[in-house]
Amino acid sequence: MEPTPSLSSESKGLASATWGLFTGLALVMLSGGMFSTLLGVRAELAGLPTVVSGGLTAAYYAGFLVGSGATLKALGKVGHIRAYAGLASLLTAAVLMIGLTGSPVVWLLFRMLTGFCFAGLYVVAESWLNGLVTNEVRGRLLSIYGAIVIGAFGLGQLVVFSLDARSLSAFAIAALIASLGVLPVAMSEQASTPVIQEQAHISLRELARTVPTGVGSVVLVGLAHGGMLGLAAIYATREGLGVGRTGLLLAAVEFGGMVMNWPIAAASDDIDRRVVGVVVSLATMGAAALLTLGPAKSPMATVLMALIGGFSSPLYSLSGAYTNDWIEPEHLSAAASQLVRLYGIGAMVGPFVASVFMDVLGTDGFGWSIIVLHGLVALFFVYRIRAWHSPLTRRPWNEVSMPARAFFVPATVVSIGVRGRRR
Repeated sequence: MEPTPSLSSESKGLASATWGLFTGLALVMLSGGMFSTLLGVRAELAGLPTVVSGGLTAAYYAGFLVGSGATLKALGKVGHIRAYAGLASLLTAAVLMIGLTGSPVVWLLFRMLTGFCFAGLYVVAESWLNGLVTNEVRGRLLSIYGAIVIGAFGLGQLVVFSLDARSLSAFAIAALIASLGVLPVAMSEQASTPVIQEQAHISLRELARTVPTGVGSVVLVGLAHGGMLGLAAIYATREGLGVGRTGLLLAAVEFGGMVMNWPIAAASDDIDRRVVGVVVSLATMGAAALLTLGPAKSPMATVLMALIGGFSSPLYSLSGAYTNDWIEPEHLSAAASQLVRLYGIGAMVGPFVASVFMDVLGTDGFGWSIIVLHGLVALFFVYRIRAWHSPLTRRPWNEVSMPARAFFVPATVVSIGVRGRRR
């Protein structure tokens, strides 16, 4: 009998194959965190209506829809490394162009281009990583990827503390860092990418028929994340926070996600990923409910934002890992592209939904939008658990990881509460 694969047994090979990718992504996401916070604050200082500010985020995710498909085609022609380098260079130019002008129309156009670039970078990274691992450790490796992406993005939101959102120099610094993100990927001698084979296409209809849970959950997670991340800077600014404090509040979301990504992903490798999804969605709703009870200037608000990010951020990795559990190897790249596109569809709509909550309820509407949108995620997972029953744990108890044991009690409660018929 073959031994069960583990991340530790493959760690040396994976480290050599991925260090350049992870380092480059960290620099690009550092730039992304700076840029997104600067633009959000600059839009609010310009006095733009809520729906227009939300439209900037929607434009970003509109770029997702195009970028994911275009990058998948490029992968088959030029490979992972060259596709990554081209996208990072284009991102640098887009950030500079936004800093050069104060026109909201130009911001919308080039914000869409940044979405194109980030979607492509995610497709490259996820295709690269999924081609290197097996299902048994997929969640753990994707959690490292998620932690690096989220942590670097959060750090970028912190370093804007002393920058002027209305100055070109602030955007130029962000663009400079993005350009440096090309070097580790392009110059790594040890970088090992999956062999480029003829891409096996998988249509959205076929993907939905094969993994309906993955397709539905990714759209809803995108909806929840788009609303939360798209309006966070506006929420903080309207609560009277300056650029630095706004960056700190937004960074708390990212650092919370970085800390919680690994244990939640590790738990989902041993426990039904859908059940873990219900637990973390409910926890996000609870933290958001507490957020509505106090001012954003309080230290507790920062803690609560970290909890919201910590529980919510891993939801995309959970949905992606669940999808890849059921996908044939030749469809991994195509499935990664479809997932990014679906996430972009949800995230493009999310800011408009959240802006309605804020227009009706004021700044409290931000917390209520998080509650409602994550409630939809939880309900969908419950529906799929009832539609397709599977064992709660994948391994014998003595082989279950410590994070999975920590999740076992709430996961068992959820599983008992929603257990339905076996198909």
